[in-house]
Amino acid sequence: FQVKLPAISMKRSLFLTILFFQYCYVFSQSTDAAKQWADSVFKTLSKEEKIAQLMIIRAHSNLPQKHVEEVADLIKKYNIGGLCFFQGGPVRQAKLTNYYQSIAKTPLMITIDAEWGLGMRLDSVQSLPRQLMLGASPDASLAYRYGKILGQQCKRMGIHVDYAPVVDINNNPANPVINDRSFGEDKYKVALFGKQLIKGLEDQGVMACAKHFPGHGDTETDSHYDLPLIQKKKSQLDTLELYPFRQVFEAGVGSVMVGHLAIPDIDATPHIATSISKKNVTDLLKNELGYKGLVFTDAIEMKGVQKYFPGGEASVKALMAGNDLLCLPVEIPETIHQIKKAIRKRKIKRKVFNEKVKKVLAAKYQMGLSQKQFVDTVNLLSDLNQSTDSLIREIAEHSITLLRNERQLLPMDPTTLSFFAKQQNKELKVAYLAFGTDTMNLFCRKMKAVYQADIFFYKYQHDAGNVLSLIEMINKDYDYVVIGLHRYSRRPANQFGIGAGAMQLIQALCKKSNAVLISFGNPYVLSNYCDATHVIAAYEDHPIIQETAFDILVGNKSPLGALPVSVCNSIKAGTGLSYDMSKTELLPGKNLVEGAFVKVDSIIDDAIRKQAMPGCVVLAAKEGKIVFEKAYGYTKYDSVQQVTPDAIYDLASVTKVMATTLAIMKLYEEGRIELDRKLGDYLVYLKGSAHDSITLRQILLHQSGLPSWIPFYKEIIDTVTGIPYAKFLSSEKLAQYKLQVADQLYIHQSWSDSIQKRILIAGLPKKGTYAYSDIGFIYLGKLIESVTGMQLDQYVSKYFYEPLSLHRIGYLPKEHFPLNRIVPTEDEKKFRIQLLWGQVHDPAAAMLGGVAGHAGLFGSAYDLAVLMQMLLNGGTIGGKTFFKPETVSLFTQYQSEISRRGLGFDKPERDNDKRSEPYPCASIDTSA
Repeated sequence: FQVKLPAISMKRSLFLTILFFQYCYVFSQSTDAAKQWADSVFKTLSKEEKIAQLMIIRAHSNLPQKHVEEVADLIKKYNIGGLCFFQGGPVRQAKLTNYYQSIAKTPLMITIDAEWGLGMRLDSVQSLPRQLMLGASPDASLAYRYGKILGQQCKRMGIHVDYAPVVDINNNPANPVINDRSFGEDKYKVALFGKQLIKGLEDQGVMACAKHFPGHGDTETDSHYDLPLIQKKKSQLDTLELYPFRQVFEAGVGSVMVGHLAIPDIDATPHIATSISKKNVTDLLKNELGYKGLVFTDAIEMKGVQKYFPGGEASVKALMAGNDLLCLPVEIPETIHQIKKAIRKRKIKRKVFNEKVKKVLAAKYQMGLSQKQFVDTVNLLSDLNQSTDSLIREIAEHSITLLRNERQLLPMDPTTLSFFAKQQNKELKVAYLAFGTDTMNLFCRKMKAVYQADIFFYKYQHDAGNVLSLIEMINKDYDYVVIGLHRYSRRPANQFGIGAGAMQLIQALCKKSNAVLISFGNPYVLSNYCDATHVIAAYEDHPIIQETAFDILVGNKSPLGALPVSVCNSIKAGTGLSYDMSKTELLPGKNLVEGAFVKVDSIIDDAIRKQAMPGCVVLAAKEGKIVFEKAYGYTKYDSVQQVTPDAIYDLASVTKVMATTLAIMKLYEEGRIELDRKLGDYLVYLKGSAHDSITLRQILLHQSGLPSWIPFYKEIIDTVTGIPYAKFLSSEKLAQYKLQVADQLYIHQSWSDSIQKRILIAGLPKKGTYAYSDIGFIYLGKLIESVTGMQLDQYVSKYFYEPLSLHRIGYLPKEHFPLNRIVPTEDEKKFRIQLLWGQVHDPAAAMLGGVAGHAGLFGSAYDLAVLMQMLLNGGTIGGKTFFKPETVSLFTQYQSEISRRGLGFDKPERDNDKRSEPYPCASIDTSA
């Protein structure tokens, strides 16, 4: 086995080699049952049936009986491998699924292309927003919940594979086929949100399918109608388009779909699509990138391949290229004949072909298809729509984006506007111009009810003749005008379906200082209105989204989204303003003294020059006001990516106070724990041990006697070679290796329990003395989980970070934040032997899965400052109370006769003369 990595060290190479063989052993064990079933079924299949098992054919539930009979005939005659359902109704599709499964010799793999939920295909089912709106959210956990709902819907409908998500990077605004189906143009965000959606989907037992390999985002040709040509070097693809695919492959996505694209730098054969190119599918996808899951072609019926390789020829070439499954092949009998002929002539190697069939059968076993499955139609529709509304609302609240607020008109608080109008002895006059609709939708009704607005409806093919008179009338009669773009085309062709007259009217009005433009659809439409003074991107035209957009307009909610794509030179990807700063009371302010922070610049510049650090963020706040905030240097010593103020850092032991201690304070205040109760009262497994009698107070004061730390990681390292033992680690995420400790490195799940056992035998060497200890806070993290029934990361997020709208703080940062937002921690040489980027630096926290009471929290300077300000305020901020003042006072007071500690918090020495940590200028006020 050779590791194909540039400039790889011998030590790292040997380590990966050991891991490879360990992977082979574990993988073979986990697939024995699937292999046995696949082998037994394979022996029962004829030549034609083996070929047909590699075919996924089209099925509808809204077509006449003739279509149903044609599908049934193919299933009966050839034992087709699977179906891809398209338009229809949920109950009708469920009944057809049951019928088709009942007549199938080998259970059918049921698939669907439902990127934004089953509502994309089925009537009566609520659609979710498209991926581009999801990509505007700062919180990747929404992508997980999105995938979870997709999985729940599919599972309920007897669907085994959803051809989602799209992990193409849409970096071409004129792309007619991907566009708003992508998460955006930031490769890190596309990768992160793609991984989370896949995890949500596959956690429900439904296979995800990453598409369209190797990247369909940078083209202006729709592969449904022609073969797109992408004139990029492979090195360029490697840097951008292939990045999300690599990431989702590492995360273990079950399948991938290969797109119909002509990329000469991969394969220069004339008219050859990537889907039927051996250089793309076998050489690049399977060999170079090491992908081992199922490989689907994009629909063979599409003109991207049929134009040059009609009929069964495209299917033959697809199998020769290395694909496992043919999606929507044409002329099934003829295609089967041509594939048989290709096998006979050895164009397709029989051994390779047989391996494909067994691979597909093994996948069916993993999907539970060793037995036939049938769909229960009772309460089917209500089950499918059960969770969609709440998720749509949550996505809207996180994604709607304020792009322009030049005159600070927003939020348009109706009370304030009416007050100023009365000061001028007039009534407030507001107009709402609703383009693309002629009905009083929810947004129109809200405008009417709250502003008493006059509502005007305009078609996109509006007559251009009276545009000037309309502009004059609106300018003359109204104090404020809100322009809403509804129901315009998702596709960029013909200016999204907006005619010249409507375009002229919108462009003229939205430049006014008293105008607000809101787009309820594809945000690329805003490229036509780059001069608009106040702009909100709402992404979709759904009543719940309209309601949330209105709440943002009036100021009931703060916009949280960031634009996932660039629409103008002045409105780039990442743009996202906010105005509801009252949530935190941490407001922009002015420097206390002009030039007061010049010395900070000098200190930081000196540290960067001496390579004490490549960069940092410094934030200072006084009395709830930010008086200084500045980013310095770069995220790494390579001086490529500059640090930004919202950069996310590993907060290390700050975790103890900004996660664990906050949680303990809340549980104490709620009466769910007592500080002088024994640890064993909360953690049953400690009963009878030496650690049973330790009190929570002793742990918080670091007087438990527990050791400062234990180098657990040394136990899995060979002392001779310095390389971790292969039996403990895997380079692949497997059933027994789910906890990620670094990039492409997973630890055996038993180690979480092993760490607990190592702690128990550590004894209490320093009982009754003050000794700062990580171990005690590991216990507190477990205690919080035991008492609350929630994971520590979920608990602190739900009760502290989310209520404060803090979206740049949390555990497991790679699951929540794009990688380019996270600052690497260290090029670690002893345990993980790589650059730690997005994984916790503390080895014990890493071995516990990244979530622990002593370390694991990541965050930005601003989010950290908000939490600190809340404590300085006595437990209240932005009108929200998290603690009673007496609780904050208790935990931050001096509590020990033998140390300077508070409960969880450090404090200055009592006499404040000793020049030791923390800094002597820190307050000794017991109320702070």
